[in-house]
Amino acid sequence: MQHSPPPLFKQGASARVKVIFFAIFSIALLLIDSRINSLVRVRQVVGTALYPLQMLVLMPRDAARNVGDYFASTSTLQKELTALKLQQITNTQTIQKTLLLQTENDHLRQLIDLKARTPSASVLAEILYDARDLYNRKIILNKGSQHGVALSQPVIDERGVVGQVTRVFPLTAEVTLLTDKNQAIPVQVQRNGLRSVINGRGRSAFLDMRVTSNADVQLGDILVTSGIDGIYPAGLQVAKVAQFENKATSTFEIVLCAPLAGIDLHKQLLILLVETDKLPPPELEEVRAKKEKINRKVTRDATKDSPKDGTVDVSKDNSLVPPKPVEAAPVSVPATSVKEVR
Repeated sequence: MQHSPPPLFKQGASARVKVIFFAIFSIALLLIDSRINSLVRVRQVVGTALYPLQMLVLMPRDAARNVGDYFASTSTLQKELTALKLQQITNTQTIQKTLLLQTENDHLRQLIDLKARTPSASVLAEILYDARDLYNRKIILNKGSQHGVALSQPVIDERGVVGQVTRVFPLTAEVTLLTDKNQAIPVQVQRNGLRSVINGRGRSAFLDMRVTSNADVQLGDILVTSGIDGIYPAGLQVAKVAQFENKATSTFEIVLCAPLAGIDLHKQLLILLVETDKLPPPELEEVRAKKEKINRKVTRDATKDSPKDGTVDVSKDNSLVPPKPVEAAPVSVPATSVKEVR
């Protein structure tokens, strides 16, 4: 007869009975909770008690996820930083181009307004490049004889005189700047009308004007074109008196003037289409030197004969009419201020 060995411990209810019991108990709890919501407090207590255990179980997963997010975010940040640097460089270039275009636009507006206010015909030109010459100040413009440009025509901007056309081609023109050592322009002081001639000094930023030591010239005086040469219209601003250079061995005083025009600032200029073919030819150097010598001699004799105290000498003439002052012969100004380059 077969029989199982006696159990060492008391077994209690069988497993089948336990499963059936707990199943019925669970269904009863579900019905009770759904009907009267009496187990909400119990569920909250159990959830609170089990929360630390849940966090402890989730710690390995969160640690692995955080490590992956760290490396992924570092790589993403590096890519975004590189993209932002490239965008910053692009934006900087765009801003610089925008500022340059705005400056050129303002300059063009001023030139157009100046062109409308200028009585003579004019043409707007753009600087192509500077002439490759260390001893001359020249630029090349994109307008030539096909556009009405002729030799010796003045070139200006919205501030004043820039230079003069010294060589003309069909599509381009060469302009000698105001600061060139061979450039000379008849000017007058705007304040009192004193006339003189202003010359360039080569690579120097100043212009040179020679006047007598007692001439009424002050710092800050504005020099404008006198118009007596027939090329430059009268009233164009040329320079501003900056400082004086006195020489003890000469009766003349050198006045250094700063150009008012933006000679090295802009790319667009205005060429005044004045008629230069009807101007008289310039005087020869010998004739000019002879006239200057006669003027100096007449002035010296007049100064020597005149009394120092300003009284009238009646010893030679019984009449009370004072002697007429001797007038110096006028110094002629050349019609063209720049030698023609052939």
